[in-house]
Amino acid sequence: MLPLGDVWTGVCCAVADHPWQPDDSRLYRQCNLGYVRETCERFPHEEGPDAIRFNISGDNESTVRIAYVIERDHHPFAHGSLEYSRAEGGFTTNFPTDPSLARQAAAYAASYLRRKEP
Repeated sequence: MLPLGDVWTGVCCAVADHPWQPDDSRLYRQCNLGYVRETCERFPHEEGPDAIRFNISGDNESTVRIAYVIERDHHPFAHGSLEYSRAEGGFTTNFPTDPSLARQAAAYAASYLRRKEP
């Protein structure tokens, strides 16, 4: 399974002042998987994370709890949890301030709910 549950498209923001639209092949082979430090020429070379992984830690009628781990070289770099409200259609607690984490968490929640809801 893909880390975000589905193949997603988007704009690459690895170089902050030069957003770029990757082609479908690159999106599938690199952007949707993470760990491209050695294979993507746009990936930042500074000490930072390589990937974000998500997991459903709880689900009831109203709230989906999502745990995340930000990784560097397949090891934990940072972690946290989020709560997604079905009624509000968004995160209600611990909303991520990092734009990349926020977008990926929203994509993961959307993929999960698409599979879960009839």
